[in-house]
Formats: sequence, C-alpha cells, structure tokens
Amino acid sequence: MKLTTLDIAGTTTAAVAVGADAFLPLDAPDLGTLLAAGDWRQRAEAALASAAAPVRLDDDGVRIAALVPRAGKVVCCGLNYADHITEMGRDLPQYPTLFAKFADTLTGPGDDITVTESTQVDWEAELAVVVGRTLSGADEAEAEAAIAGFSVANDISMRDWQRRTLQWFQGKAFDASTPVGPVMVTADAVESTEFAGDGFTVRGYVNGELVQEGRTRTLVFGPAKLLSYISRFTTLRPGDLILTGTPGGVGMGMMPPRFLRDGDVVVTEIDGIGRLENRVHLPV
Repeated sequence: MKLTTLDIAGTTTAAVAVGADAFLPLDAPDLGTLLAAGDWRQRAEAALASAAAPVRLDDDGVRIAALVPRAGKVVCCGLNYADHITEMGRDLPQYPTLFAKFADTLTGPGDDITVTESTQVDWEAELAVVVGRTLSGADEAEAEAAIAGFSVANDISMRDWQRRTLQWFQGKAFDASTPVGPVMVTADAVESTEFAGDGFTVRGYVNGELVQEGRTRTLVFGPAKLLSYISRFTTLRPGDLILTGTPGGVGMGMMPPRFLRDGDVVVTEIDGIGRLENRVHLPV
C-alpha cells in the first residue's frame, strides 16, 4: 500500500491512498494526522476498495506535498553508512550521531529549493522511516513493529553553515530544503517484496550524473535500531520522520569538494519506493 499527502491549489492538504492511476481521499488533512488516528490502515483499504471520486495530478492545482508536512519530530542520523563514514575520515561510531530538523525544513518531491544564504550546498540521498505508533523506551522488536512505512528524502545541507560550529544544526535546518516523498510504502508491503528488511538501494543524481549509490544493509544503525535508540530519550509519535543517513558520494567528500550550482537538478530515488526531483536555486 502507498499513501501520501496532496497539496490542493496551495490552500489545503489532503491525505490520500495511491491507486493504480489516481489518488483516493482519506478524510484527513495530511498523512501524519491520518497515522495519529490509529485506524489508518482500515481507512486506506476501504478507500482503495470503494468507488469514491479519485483525484489526479492533472486536476487544477493538485500536486504532491511534503509527505508529512506537520511532522512533530524530524530526527536525522549522520555518518551511518560505512563508506560515507570512511570518506569523512572518521571511525565507525558506537552510538548514532543524531540531529533534529523542524517541520519547516520539509518540502515536496518535485518542489524547487531556494537557498539564499549559502554557497556550499550539498546533496544527501536518504531512506526515510515514518513512525506509525507511539514509542517510548522501546526495544528493537517493538520499534520495528511501529514502523508505518518508508519513503525517500534528501538532506540538502549547507556545509559552510554546518562547519561554523561543532553543532551541525544550522547547516541542516534551512526552511523548505528537505524534500520527502513522493509516497510512503507501508512496511507490510515492503516485507512482501525483494526490498524487505534493510535491502533498499539508495541513489542520488546531480544533473543526470550518478553521484551516490548505497545499499541500506550497510547501515551501521538500521531503522529498528535507530527508532529504539531514539525512543530511549524522547517519545516518538505517529507521523514523526527518521532520516537514516546518506551513502558515500556527497560533494563535501570529493577531491576537490563539489557543491551545487544555481539551476542544478537533484534526483533522489529508492527502488521500490519512488523518486524525488528538485531544482536548486542559489541566488547569492
């Protein structure tokens, strides 16, 4: 099953189930609100089985929005792929390196990204995990059972701001800089495919050039382990997002470093989930 959030003419949003060629409304303003209701699976299954009037992207003013536009928590893990850790010149960590974003950082899978205060804008293709039930002090089995589904994200990073201090936050929290989507593939659907468990392939492209490719089986801290660890110090709730880290191939790790230029197109894709395509504007 696939679920997402639509933007309707820039005035409202709606949670929908993804049908064969259209979207089926789910009577919730966004995916996070739907997940918080608890009966989201039954509501989605009923919509897919019904004859309700569908919504299509070619309808006036309809586009795919940020997957969970009002996420209560967006927690990100840095340095989580072995190859990326190596290219950054670090040792494998004992504990995950975590930082947070605000919901204001989130944007849609096809939205343009405008950055006005940085000249070192970098790409970071990532697997995103969507929390489906409340977690506090959870073990890994409980954490795995609480995963509603998976999506695609890119942690676009402003490296010059990130390196101003030892804290990464300011280089990671620019408004409307983190695309997430286009859909959430439910965890049960993933388990029935070849992409089960931690076997996703994450790819990133800049202007059509493949710059990143990694298998999530090489994550130091997989999705369930991350959710369990995070839940030990903060409660996770339905609709929260966890970004699991990026594979090697980021611009800052190249010799010499390479950063995005005005007009560059960043594509992020994960087999079995979907694709983001975002043009970056750098008017500085």
